[in-house]
Amino acid sequence: MSEIIDHPEIETKSKPKVDFKLQPEVESQVTVHCTVKGDGSPFCAIRVWKSTFLVDAGTSHQSKLLHAEGIVFQPQWQMIPLSGVARFTLIFSALPQSCKQFNFEEVIPEAGAWSIKNIKRNEMDVYNIELT
Repeated sequence: MSEIIDHPEIETKSKPKVDFKLQPEVESQVTVHCTVKGDGSPFCAIRVWKSTFLVDAGTSHQSKLLHAEGIVFQPQWQMIPLSGVARFTLIFSALPQSCKQFNFEEVIPEAGAWSIKNIKRNEMDVYNIELT
């Protein structure tokens, strides 16, 4: 018959110590709040392509677009409100820690791609940009 042990002793020597400095970094994100001013036309429309990236100016690393709030993805179109201004938010995967500045690049097979160069990195990784 087997013996039941109510309080087994645990050997702490056999447990590996965890060095948190060697653990992978926690996943972070970059938030970009965008403003687009219409051209005055009542038929002015916008959309974002999934092939929009944040590109580290130093390494060419591309942070991928993860989520868009307040704007539709291509192939759909969204009308700019009668106020003439559209606002939306894009969430991207993390930039490398070494990144000091980056470019906002919409890579599309047609004219009119959004592009903003040399955005200076901040500690919060939250940015406000105006797209034209």
